[in-house]
Amino acid sequence: MPSASNLIALALDREGKGPLYRQLYNGLREMILDGRLRSGSRLPANRILAQDLSLSRNTVATALQQLLAEGYVATRQGDGTYVASELPDAGPERRRPEHFSPAGAQPLGDVARHYGLSRRGRALAAISRVNFASAAAFAPGPDLAAFPFDTWARLMTRCWRRPGTDLTISRDAGGYPPLKAAIAAYLGATRGVRCDPDQIIVVSGAQQAINLAAQVLLDHGDQALVEEPGYGGIRGALTAAGLRVALVPVDAEGLDISAGEARAPLARLACVAPSHQHPLGVVMSLRRRLALIEWARRRQAWIVEDDYDSEYRYAGRPLAALQGLDPTGRVIYVGSFSKVLFPTLRLGYLVVPPDLVEHFIRARRVLDDHAAMLAQPVLARFIEDGHFAAHVRRMRRLYAARQEALLDTAKRHLAGLLEIEADEAGMHLIAWPGAALAGRMDDRRITEAAARAGVTTLALSTTYAGKPTRQGLMLGYAAHHEDAIAAAGRRLGQIVAGAV
Repeated sequence: MPSASNLIALALDREGKGPLYRQLYNGLREMILDGRLRSGSRLPANRILAQDLSLSRNTVATALQQLLAEGYVATRQGDGTYVASELPDAGPERRRPEHFSPAGAQPLGDVARHYGLSRRGRALAAISRVNFASAAAFAPGPDLAAFPFDTWARLMTRCWRRPGTDLTISRDAGGYPPLKAAIAAYLGATRGVRCDPDQIIVVSGAQQAINLAAQVLLDHGDQALVEEPGYGGIRGALTAAGLRVALVPVDAEGLDISAGEARAPLARLACVAPSHQHPLGVVMSLRRRLALIEWARRRQAWIVEDDYDSEYRYAGRPLAALQGLDPTGRVIYVGSFSKVLFPTLRLGYLVVPPDLVEHFIRARRVLDDHAAMLAQPVLARFIEDGHFAAHVRRMRRLYAARQEALLDTAKRHLAGLLEIEADEAGMHLIAWPGAALAGRMDDRRITEAAARAGVTTLALSTTYAGKPTRQGLMLGYAAHHEDAIAAAGRRLGQIVAGAV
């Protein structure tokens, strides 16, 4: 059962606003009605309430008896006092305003005007982010059931059974040194990244990495180039840092820096995912990579390389990171463990040019000191002992087979309606409108219809910050067994056929 906090903070006037039992009754009643004390939660014992509020136990008992008589609380024999599941007067006039509800029923503009949000606050709130509560196909993400949690738990126990002061009072804003060494060795061997462990800064995910880079390297109001369509989290991180975002269309070779410079000639930063662009899956050509590096050198600008899913490449040669091609030290390499391990791990990292390391570390100390230490030594051991590499190899085989299952399902159930092509990397494919839907596909409407049928898709148009120029459905396959992929593909085919 949920429990109320052991501490209930109530301001009681001991010099003249009525009897204390009545003040306590009114205060608890308000906390129950506005949701601070939730239905079904257990209240602290009378003795504890009396101690915390410096009241007599008789005063507390009198207030609770009144709440019990009116139906706000209920008692259970030998088990204390609980907030009632059905309240006597929790009608619409007593509920919180709708804009506090998870559904967010009140229009954003009305809320912004009412509360006087800043321009930055309105911009952040307007950036669309889709959080998938559904685990149904074709929701994106890794297969968490395939992660070796038993191994992770053993390493966790080993690291924290008798932790030393390097874990409990660490002062290293850059991260746990053994983890930095493990990341540097891994990147050098698999991604062609040139770095020493001291250049690694461990952060709480890729978005924090991008935000930190933007705050250290650029001034408020500076322009940054981002891919269109692209990942909303990048736009959010840059906006939070006070930058102005310029959208650069992505074509078959990736972001074209000449087009970006034409749109924003004063831009001082470009955020790109050259190895596997999200969401289109495009690989930036060597010609475009070299042009981007030359732009950064000429403009004294910066490149943030987001290498978010580089581990999952199923065919062809491994692609070297952009950072390894850069002789001028203008690339900030960003990586994350969320997709390769599990999303709630919340650990990512930057690779910073040597001359900037101390500046980043000092800024990091000001912003949030250091990333949470709990998982860092565990992850270091996980990498050092070979478990990380073994897990990646297993997932590559598993995800490659599931991509094949999705392609096979598309041939049987989506032919003529949606066109899907294989991808050498990644965790999702895009279903493009076929001949029957060309020029008139509404991917958002199909996504909504699919959700009602228990199928999870993401409308490609929602990944555009500006006006969408293409329609399609993003279909995640990595987290789903072949049977689930086949069943969801069959239902999706029926839904799309109904839209023709």
